[in-house]
Amino acid sequence: MGVHRDEPGRPTEWPGALDVRALLESGWRPTPIRDFILKVHSRCNLACDYCYMYEMADQGWRRQPRRMSRQVLEWTAQRICEHARTNRLSEVQVVLHGGEPLLAGVGHLRYALETITAAAEPDVEVAFSVQTNGVLLDELFLDLFAEYGVSVGVSVDGDEEGHDLHRRRADGRGSYRDVVGGLERLTGPRYRWLFGGLLSTIELRNDPITTYESLLTFGPPEMDFLLPHGNWDTPPPGRPPDESTPYGDWLIAIFDRWYAEEADQVRIRLFSEIIRLLFGRMSASEAVGLSPVAVAVVETNGEIEQVDSLKSAYDGAAGTRLHVSRDPFDTVLSLPSVAARQIGRRALSDECLACAAHEVCGGGLYPHRYRSGTGFRNPSVFCRDLFKLISHIRDVLGRDLGLTAPEPLAIVTAG
Repeated sequence: MGVHRDEPGRPTEWPGALDVRALLESGWRPTPIRDFILKVHSRCNLACDYCYMYEMADQGWRRQPRRMSRQVLEWTAQRICEHARTNRLSEVQVVLHGGEPLLAGVGHLRYALETITAAAEPDVEVAFSVQTNGVLLDELFLDLFAEYGVSVGVSVDGDEEGHDLHRRRADGRGSYRDVVGGLERLTGPRYRWLFGGLLSTIELRNDPITTYESLLTFGPPEMDFLLPHGNWDTPPPGRPPDESTPYGDWLIAIFDRWYAEEADQVRIRLFSEIIRLLFGRMSASEAVGLSPVAVAVVETNGEIEQVDSLKSAYDGAAGTRLHVSRDPFDTVLSLPSVAARQIGRRALSDECLACAAHEVCGGGLYPHRYRSGTGFRNPSVFCRDLFKLISHIRDVLGRDLGLTAPEPLAIVTAG
C-alpha cells in the first residue's frame, strides 16, 4: 500500500498538505457543487471484472447497506436544496447511480424523485438522470422516468463479443442480449426522448471501428469512451513500458471515422470536450481540461464522498468523513482533497506544466494520476495516449480551418 494516510516520519501525499485557508486568503473561491450522484443501491446484478466499485482497491461497498433508506433520501434532498439556495444555484443535476440503481425498485426510485422534487420546489430546478447497465430496463421504470423527465444513460461496451468479454453475470453468462432488450425499449417511439446516451469502457482487444459502429446502431444522441481505471501503482491493462500509445491509437481510429462521417449526428463527449478546449473554451468534463470539479457523491448509508472513480486508487481515497445527517455540502468544499480538484493548473505536476498540452489535457482524469508517495500530483498514467490524441485532433482541426502554428499543440483560436 502507499503512504496516502499520514504516518509518522512519512511524507504526506498530495493533496494532504494543501492549505485551503491560504488559498482563500489569496482570493480563490470554491465552486459550488452542481452535480450530485446518489448511490441508491450499492450492489449490482452484473460482475464486470474491470469494475472500480467491486474489483479494485476500495472494498468499502461491503460495509454499505444495499439500498439507500428513505431517511437518508430525505436528508440528502434537504442538503442538496440547502446547498443550492445558499449558493444561489437555480439548477442542479442529480444522478441516480449504483451499483445498479434499478435494483432499488420502481417504488423506491419514485420516492427518491418525489422527495427531491418536493424539497426543490419552487425555486430550484432539478435535472434528473440515471446510469444503468440496462438489464432491468422495462416499461415500469421507463414510465416512471418519463413522468419525471429522467435522462437514461446505458453502459454498453460494443458488439456482443466485445461487450460480453467483461460485462458478465456472476455465473459467467454474458449480459449483451438483455442490455439490447432494454435499449430497444428505451429507443422505441414512446421513450426515445429519455435516451441520454451510451457509455463504453475501452478494451484494446476490441476493434475500435466495430465497437463504434455497434453503438451507432442504437442511434444515441451522445456516447463516451472511458479509459479503464488504473494508475502508476496499478497500471491499466495493455499499458506498455515503451513509448507506444495503444489507447491513443484506438481512440484516433474512432475520431477519424466520427469526424469524417457522423460528427453532426452524434456527440462523442471526449472528442467534443477536447475540441472545445482547443478553441479556448472551458471543459464540462472532468476527464480533460482544468475546469473546477463540482461533484459530490452520497453513498447508501448517507456518507458524503468524492467522485467514486477515486476508489480505484486506494481504499478510502474517495472518503470525506462527512454525512448528510449532520454536514452541509458546503463543508465538502473546504477539504484539501476537494479544493485540489478546483484550483486548475496549481494542482498539476511540474512535468504537466512543462507540457504544451496541459491546458487541454488538464493532467487527465484525476484518479489516473495516483502514485504512492507523491499522491495525485503526477501526469496521467495515460499521458502519452492523451498527448497523441490531442495532437491528432488539433492537427485535423488545423487542416480543416487552414491554420498553421509554430508549436505542435498551439491552441486553435476562433476567427
